[in-house]
Amino acid sequence: MRRYSRIIGTGAALPARAVGNDELARELARRGVETSDEWIVTRTGIRQRYLAEDGLTTTLLGARAARAALADAQCEAKSIDLLVVATSTPDQIFPSTACLIQAELGTAGGAAFDVQAVCSGFIYGLTVADALLRTGRYQRALVIGAEIFSRILDWNDRATCVLFGDGAGAVVLEASEEPGILAARLHADGSQAAILCAGGRLDNGRVTGDPFLRMDGQAVFRLAVHVLGESALEVLAEAGLTPAQIDWLIPHQANVRILNATARRLGIPTERLVVTVDRHANTSAASVPLALDAARRDGRIQRGQHVLLQGVGGGFTWGSVVVRF
Repeated sequence: MRRYSRIIGTGAALPARAVGNDELARELARRGVETSDEWIVTRTGIRQRYLAEDGLTTTLLGARAARAALADAQCEAKSIDLLVVATSTPDQIFPSTACLIQAELGTAGGAAFDVQAVCSGFIYGLTVADALLRTGRYQRALVIGAEIFSRILDWNDRATCVLFGDGAGAVVLEASEEPGILAARLHADGSQAAILCAGGRLDNGRVTGDPFLRMDGQAVFRLAVHVLGESALEVLAEAGLTPAQIDWLIPHQANVRILNATARRLGIPTERLVVTVDRHANTSAASVPLALDAARRDGRIQRGQHVLLQGVGGGFTWGSVVVRF
């Protein structure tokens, strides 16, 4: 009997504080940084973002999203025997955020580890979990994307600080005789590491290097549009589908212009493009599961439909997954 995996539940978690562009512009003005709602919206499509309060950790956000996904799947935390967390903003060097979330959920005993592929992290994590479930060694997995990017932003750098937000999303993935994850492809090009990076590191108890996120926005835009289009066609061919058979396209929510360009390249109408970047901003590894959960909760995604999930981010990394619900 051939084994597959399928998504049986989704969940999301956001900080309590939503910060609109006007409020952010006022806060930045006090630092001498000029921006406006119009400047942000016309360039990115972002209208607000959620920012973590003091004391809120990546672990706590990820655990909240996990509990929501478990409730949606109608299964207990103790049934999880594999926990994969995608994050670039762990609470500490080690142990992994996955282990810390496992402790929060009370699910000790199963495998737990982090993956680090920045904004492609959830796609990487979902692909890894799917492959492990197909081996027969695991039955049910939690895949979580959780980030607090607000703590690695230079709030004096207008080119980056208006783009990001905090949040977490999760899915419950279960081994199944019925195909759910139809195809997945992952890629990276380490020669492009400098266009999006956070280069700080600990060295003998001191933070050395630049600890803040830095980005060459134009280079990222050009590369993202190119690789997302190629990746989509590659994974659709593997799944035996055409773009016309995709009911919903959910790319990484970085910039509405990248989302629209990807949809146009694939010939997918914007009505079938899921967009949450206006509400959440760029939440890195959390963006795809947050958007997926939003589209499931409001009834857009229905059983039997095909959904194309895509990530692209620092590394440079990218990947796509085709899912049948």
